[in-house]
Amino acid sequence: MVKARINGITVKVPEGTTILDAAHKVQIKIPTLCKHPDLRATGACGVCIVKIKGSQKMVRACCTPLEENMEITTHDPEIVAVRRSVIELILSRHPNECLTCGRNQNCELQKLASDFGVRRESFPQYLPDIKPDTSTGTIVLEPRKCISCGRCITVCQEMQNVWALSMLERGIDTRISPAGDISLADSPCVNCGQCSAHCPTGAIFENDETAKVWQALQDENKYCIVEIAPAVRVAIGEAFGLPLGQNCTGKLYTALRRMGFEAVFDTNFGADVTIVEEAHEFVERFVHKKGALPLITSCCPAWVDFMEKFYPDMIEHFSSCKSPHQIVGVLSKTYYARKKRLDPANAYVVSVMPCTAKKYEIKRSGEMFASGHQDIDVSITTRELGRMIKQAGIDFASLPDEESDHILGEYSGAGTIFGVTGGVMEAALRTAYDYITGGKLKNIDFENVRGLAGVKEGAVPVGSHTVKVAVAHGLRNVEAVLSKVRLAKARGEEPPYHFIEVMACPGGCVGGGGQPYGVTDELRVKRGKGLYKDDEAHTMRYSHENPWVKKVYQDFLGEPLGTKAKELLHAAYKARPEYKK
Repeated sequence: MVKARINGITVKVPEGTTILDAAHKVQIKIPTLCKHPDLRATGACGVCIVKIKGSQKMVRACCTPLEENMEITTHDPEIVAVRRSVIELILSRHPNECLTCGRNQNCELQKLASDFGVRRESFPQYLPDIKPDTSTGTIVLEPRKCISCGRCITVCQEMQNVWALSMLERGIDTRISPAGDISLADSPCVNCGQCSAHCPTGAIFENDETAKVWQALQDENKYCIVEIAPAVRVAIGEAFGLPLGQNCTGKLYTALRRMGFEAVFDTNFGADVTIVEEAHEFVERFVHKKGALPLITSCCPAWVDFMEKFYPDMIEHFSSCKSPHQIVGVLSKTYYARKKRLDPANAYVVSVMPCTAKKYEIKRSGEMFASGHQDIDVSITTRELGRMIKQAGIDFASLPDEESDHILGEYSGAGTIFGVTGGVMEAALRTAYDYITGGKLKNIDFENVRGLAGVKEGAVPVGSHTVKVAVAHGLRNVEAVLSKVRLAKARGEEPPYHFIEVMACPGGCVGGGGQPYGVTDELRVKRGKGLYKDDEAHTMRYSHENPWVKKVYQDFLGEPLGTKAKELLHAAYKARPEYKK
């Protein structure tokens, strides 16, 4: 431990703690633009400068460790003036387009400029003439708005191990771009959107498709259907000042109906169907030895993209089951359309996801057109839905709770925990245990797959068997797990795991790239707790016991892994050798 004084206040912290973090311990907030709690400090912005007694220079608090007996000043007229000048210099390379920017009123640079009373341009503006990169259709890159903080690069390279982004040029011409100055679509980008979730300005943001949804809602020939993902319900409230992690499921159903949707479904229902299919896949491989082990989950489209690009040798291990929102989409245009005597060509399905990669997934292959039409017409993020609710003049916080349309909207507790890391694994094991043993677990809460550890491992007794499992979230953590699998295969040994869950985003979908801004581990935990509470509140906590799931199999799909189920609910993957590392 080291002891020092910050603005005359004594602070005692573990050795190695930065001045920035130490100051927070004593309720002193040092402004910064480049530092994010998820990421290592780079000192790129220079806004967090402070004075140390006895030193001639100011230092950057985000990357300077506190030392014994330091006396630090974080705010005085000179420091404030320097910070203001730094902000003014950053603004000299930033367009004055706040009113038309996707981050208006939610921009860290805008807030700092306001806090420091920047009311005029003190330096001549130098704005590079660079067009936005809209090539992916999922996220938009606007280098003109980049402040060179480096957050997106740190996220992409160190958190996600994708290496799609880098800094090009030097000095005043420095700009963000995919390496080699190629388009984002031609880069290794997996569309996870973590760069947009961590960008402090509007330099990277989701491709806003709300206009398409409004147009469909106003089209009398369209029958508009909507579904909401598990993680959306515990994050949407943040856009309306509600407590972090509050479950807003009922309010969401009400808001969506008032916006004009004729059918309101829930992606959690699709999660229950996914579990029925995936648990049968696991039993086939684990008990009947039909297929390679371990079985790896495939609900995350960014992870699927990453796997096809960098781990194609793992394709044989991938579950072929589609993600839950795709399952609801195809059932909406087949099973539901048949029951409603609705022409699928007139059905317009919108999925509300915590994820930018879903925008890519809905168009990724012919299998996402299994209904004979594009199964999901448009996918919007939690952030986009928040804006739509405000545009509709709906007082979201005061809304009464309503229910979904049960036919594709009723869900189990297992379906809702899909939105948090470890949730898919937990839900699948609950059902697989029943399929293997014919009985129920005494304790269905799998604590060893919960939490924010990057890799979680465990062994689960299932009757006379022991199932070895691993959970990885954040793509950089995948390598450690898959390296063990590769090594065992190379040696001809038994696999180190039987079942693996991977989520591209840290924390799982609760920390998705399309969720409200400001994500931290504290926020991920609160959102996750909201989903676990929803699970615990359900009397039905097994996916395969959902009566509406049973009915869709009885009336339409037939047997799990049967001909129609495989035709509508399953997909295939292909190696993309041009991305091989």
